[in-house]
This record gives sequence, structure tokens and C-alpha cells, in this order.
Amino acid sequence: MDDTKGPVAHGATDDAAIVARLGTAAARLSERFLGKEEVIRLMFVSVLAGEHMVMIGPPGTAKSALVRSFARVVDARYFDYLLTRFTEPNEIFGPVDIKAFREGVYRRRTEGMLPEAEIVFLDEIFKANSAILNSLLSLLNARMFMHGTHRIKVPLLSLFAASNEVPSDEALAALFDRFSLRVQVDYLDSYHFRGLLQKGSRLEAEAMDDDDGLSPVVAAADVRHLQRKLAGRLDFDEDFLTTFKSLVFQMRSEGVGLSDRRVVKLLKLFAASAMLDGRDRVDTSDLFVLRHVWNTPEQRELLAEIVGPVLDRWYDEHPDSTRVGVTPTNLDDLLEELAALRKALAAADVLSDMQLFSYLRNLGDIKAALERMQDNPAAARMVGEVDKLLESVFASGRFA
Repeated sequence: MDDTKGPVAHGATDDAAIVARLGTAAARLSERFLGKEEVIRLMFVSVLAGEHMVMIGPPGTAKSALVRSFARVVDARYFDYLLTRFTEPNEIFGPVDIKAFREGVYRRRTEGMLPEAEIVFLDEIFKANSAILNSLLSLLNARMFMHGTHRIKVPLLSLFAASNEVPSDEALAALFDRFSLRVQVDYLDSYHFRGLLQKGSRLEAEAMDDDDGLSPVVAAADVRHLQRKLAGRLDFDEDFLTTFKSLVFQMRSEGVGLSDRRVVKLLKLFAASAMLDGRDRVDTSDLFVLRHVWNTPEQRELLAEIVGPVLDRWYDEHPDSTRVGVTPTNLDDLLEELAALRKALAAADVLSDMQLFSYLRNLGDIKAALERMQDNPAAARMVGEVDKLLESVFASGRFA
């Protein structure tokens, strides 16, 4: 477990100053991890609300590096582990205290292990076996750990988990349900490739030097202070609650299972999102959280269709607000990628199915990014160029 300490003023009670430091911490992580702005935002929302988050996605999408860096900037005691079907309880909860056992007392040595951590990352969480499942459920739900014959309170702020896929085993349904937020983490779009190489090479160099270049920005004690303050902010405008109720029942009618328990927990997440922006009360923009309450990957698009129009209307009415989760995109990078695709298409006499799929996907990524830059006239013109290029590809008749 990483128990790094840094020059952070622990126990500060200036709420605005703590929130500002959280913003600085989020910005530093966004600088390091390209295209992960919304994931990072959700991590801070989770920790302020005292909830847990699972990331679903393929290997190599920076899930573990992101959580490890998160623990560094919030100066938290950290524990991580890769679970397998054969993981034994002593590997994560600590070995049995042999000396105490010889004296007739059963307990574990938890120093440096999960029960003493503030931020936890468990990779391949859904490979947890029955030997550790019950203890995990108790930790996630009540932050309690059975330490021999005694139940002890653990200092856990949030547990982050990762998996390549959503569990299909009914035995794991209760574990999955403990994660209020479910976030899909994918590979970056093609036009981010150059930025990926630049940031990725820097991270690799830091790893080789055994220096991640990160220092604590905010204290875990200050995060706990804000968690306590959050309890006094669970008061919502009637208009917001009406909108929230409408969305919840629309989701349920479309088959998205959302229990009453999870609905109540969402209120904490909304309040945490508002707190991160320095607001005392929630507004419609905080409903972006609802995009991440799906139960199956197939429901992601459905939730986007339900929540998206509500968010679009709000941002249209508040044009000065920054939309959550939008990765800053350089127009020159998009132009360079478009030129490269045009050149590749012009040079090819026949396209294989694989090449065609790759080019069309990349063009689709570019078009989507340009459409998000709707206030930029140059971006609008480039959308027309992408459409013309797509038409020429379909009309060429050169497919294998």
C-alpha cells in the first residue's frame, strides 16, 4: 500500500479552498490522461459522495494508472490488487496473525492491506471468489470489516474497480450493484493518436525513473471534511426533482433497472458534482451522472438518448457553461487526420473490408468531434468535407 505523505495542510476547514484544490488535482490528472476528463470528474464525484465506481473496458486503457495517480494527488493511503479466481483472503485483507492465533485469538495483520486503505483499486473485480465476496460486500456497503471476532470500521473513502466485461453470473449481481457508477473506458479516437504518444511516452519515462512527477494537492482528511459537509446539501429545488423523477421513470420504462436505493444514492452524487463546481445547489448539468448508471453496456446508448436532450437544452440556455466530459480537441489535429485519410483513400485501388471499416470509423470519429465544435465556422466547413469524402468512398466501387 502506498502511504505517501506530502506538504498538504490536513484538516483545513475552508471549504472553498479545498474545492479549489480538488479542481487543481482534477486538472493535473486531465493533463496526464488524454481523453479521460469525464472519468476523472466521476472519480472525484464518487469520492466526495462516498460511493464506489467500476470501470469497464479493454486492457491498456489506463484504468489502474488513473486510480493510482488519483490516490497520489489526494494524498490517500492506497491499496491495489489484481484478483483471480484463486485469490485468497490473506492477499488483500492481510495474513492471519500467527502469534495471536497461538494465544487463541483469531485476527489478521492488516498493516498495508485493504482494510487500512483510503483509496482502493481492485482489477478484475468480478473474478472475486466466494471466499472474499462477503467481506467485499460488507466493506462496500457498510465500510465494516470482520477482524477476528470484532467488526471494525475501515477508513475507505472510495473503492474503484475494473473489469473487461460486466458480470453475467447471478452470484456477482450484489457486488455489481454496490457500484453506483459504471463507466465505460475505451481506446482513444484516432485523431488523439499524436497526443496519446506524447503523454504516454512521458508516463513511460517517469515509470523508468521511478518518479511519477505527482505530488499531493489535497489531503484525504479534507476530503472527509467535504463529505461531512455534503450531508447538509441534500436539499433540491422542486424543478430539479421533477426533472429527475421524469428521467428515472423514463429509464425504468425502457428496461433500465434502477432500485429505490440507487435512486436515493444518486442524490449524493448530484450534490457532490455541484460541490466540485463550487455551487451550493445542484442544477440540471449535474444530471450527466445518469449516463453512468447502466446495468448492461447495451443500455449506454439508451441512457445517452434519454439524458442527452435534457442536458442539451440546459447548455443551450447556459452557453457560458462548460459541458462535462468534452475532451478539448485541436482543429489542426482533426485537419491533419482528415488529410491523411484523404491521401490514403486516394492511393488505394481496392480497399479490403478491414481497411474500409477502419477508414469509415476514423471519418466518423472526426465528424463527431467537429460537430461538437458547432460554434466554430471552420469546423462546420470541415464537416462538409468529411461528408463529401464519405460519399466518394461509398460511390467509388473499389471495395474488395
